[in-house]
Amino acid sequence: MTLEGGCLCRGVSYVLDGSPRDVVNCHCERCRRFTGHFMAATRLPVADLDLSDPDELMRWWWPVPEAGYAFCSRCGSSLFWRAADDPSYWSVCAGTLDPPTGLTTTLTVWASQASDYHVRQEVRELETE
Repeated sequence: MTLEGGCLCRGVSYVLDGSPRDVVNCHCERCRRFTGHFMAATRLPVADLDLSDPDELMRWWWPVPEAGYAFCSRCGSSLFWRAADDPSYWSVCAGTLDPPTGLTTTLTVWASQASDYHVRQEVRELETE
């Protein structure tokens, strides 16, 4: 499967060439604040991701040693997150993918931290990870 995507200004774009997992929604506080709602992300080996950032706009922010978040420094789009203990995999913000993606949301994590305004989908939920 080949998918393309990028940030709002298209200063950072990418091609995914492989089999990304289906989408997982994360409502933890960090993901909510990074995205402005909740993190909806797919995941795949970084070797299957071809990143184009000719103007070096992508920045990583590490709010905790365990997790880093990537965004475009021009338009502010949330792009990726990765775990420090497994740098060979990146999670891709699903909203940055060009449709159709063929992906499905299959799981919600940190449902206990979902904001009170959010009406949750009918998918399997875990209170934490």
